[in-house]
Amino acid sequence: MAGDGDVMICVQEFATAIRYGFAIVVVVLDNGMYGTIRMHQEREYPGRVSATSLRNPDFAAVAAAFGGHGERVERTVDFAPAFERALESGLPAMLHCLVDPQALTPTRTLDAIRDEALARG
Repeated sequence: MAGDGDVMICVQEFATAIRYGFAIVVVVLDNGMYGTIRMHQEREYPGRVSATSLRNPDFAAVAAAFGGHGERVERTVDFAPAFERALESGLPAMLHCLVDPQALTPTRTLDAIRDEALARG
């Protein structure tokens, strides 16, 4: 439901779920930046990053403010129990998962992309 630039849509849809009592679970993956844009900047212009950092709200608190279930998940091992609690709550729920900004893909880090670009000269 949420991705780069979709935060407002996520909140609006969550408000609708609260209003109509839909017990959805929204998973927000937050790496604190526009990751795809940052990856392209590092690949094409290594070290010259512009306007990709984000300051996101506490989405778990946003969910609670709407009257839903919200949890912040900081470690992978904590995701499954948090997801189960979200389902068991019977409320619209939002899991705010903090993701390492280096982990752009399962196999590539931001530093590796930058280093490859610098090596190309």
